[in-house]
Amino acid sequence: MSEPKYEIVKKIAELSNNGKWKKEINVIKWNGGKAKLDIRSWAVEEDRIGKGITLNHDEASLLAESLTNYDSEIDLDSIE
Repeated sequence: MSEPKYEIVKKIAELSNNGKWKKEINVIKWNGGKAKLDIRSWAVEEDRIGKGITLNHDEASLLAESLTNYDSEIDLDSIE
């Protein structure tokens, strides 16, 4: 299986970094397609791609709206 081709159009944010892997939000073109919002893990050297999610414009807008309305008082660690 060949590796996917990608072009990072714009780096938006690094969400976490443990020294080996980092989680980022980027705008990426996959395999020459349209630019999409991409949230995924990358090896720090960016030589390996981890699992992630790719969103088109409408999906990204709905995610942004949902996160704006997210109740930050919810303690995710306390939910069983």
